[in-house]
Amino acid sequence: MSEHLISSKEMAQFVASGYLRFDDVVPKDLCEGCLEEIREKHFGYLNVGAPFEETWPKGTALGDAFRLPQVQGLIHSLVGPEPLYDHHAAHLVQAGNTRGPDMHQDSVIDFRQNYFDIQLSFFPVDTPDEMGGTFLIPGSHFRNVRTFEICGYQHMIGKIWATCPGGTIYVWNTRVWHGGRSNYTDQDRYMYKLRLNPTKPQIRNFDTSDIDDPEIGRILNTHHGWEGNDHRYELMKRVELWRYVSDQPGYDVGERFLRRREYQTQRVMT
Repeated sequence: MSEHLISSKEMAQFVASGYLRFDDVVPKDLCEGCLEEIREKHFGYLNVGAPFEETWPKGTALGDAFRLPQVQGLIHSLVGPEPLYDHHAAHLVQAGNTRGPDMHQDSVIDFRQNYFDIQLSFFPVDTPDEMGGTFLIPGSHFRNVRTFEICGYQHMIGKIWATCPGGTIYVWNTRVWHGGRSNYTDQDRYMYKLRLNPTKPQIRNFDTSDIDDPEIGRILNTHHGWEGNDHRYELMKRVELWRYVSDQPGYDVGERFLRRREYQTQRVMT
């Protein structure tokens, strides 16, 4: 599995932006089998809280897709060994379905420090812009909000959406703000979402051979545009999470904002 782990720089991108994209992960013939299963019988929950490896029988298209070495590698990199199945959903936007804004955030009740679930968004067919692929707000995963506070938002600086070939997988922190879009085509749009929970500390499960690359600091300092003057706050939260996943408790970047919070004068006893 080691050759399929994500790099330290990719992990830093996940920490800073809350998502990663992998094109052409699932072969076309397997995508076709997955789409057939999604349409027929894969709506609803399976065995919530069960080991992920036990969720889909071997020999099923979806089971084979999630057991692909690259998929196993990115899952291990982010949530570690022995993850648990949380839930899945076969998201369907029917042909010609136009919809208003539905931006929302999952996981608003489990905002735990140094812990995150992941969601994989698998697109089994080509998803052009007019088909309305899922949108994300990069870097929003440190902003814990209630859905009604953001559900009316239609546009934010830095917003991205899935325009991708079939077989693409987005993997993202479950706290990223996201939503669906209108489908202006004459074909239904499917996206298969899978959420996983870690069972072990999410520390150095990725490829650490480039962990000292100075590019990591620049990645963590990414400006997505919407942060404005609050970019410093976002940077502090990113550094906190990076310290944890990289096992570098003294790591800091830029003006070292965490230093100001952590410094405490000590009373000298005589």
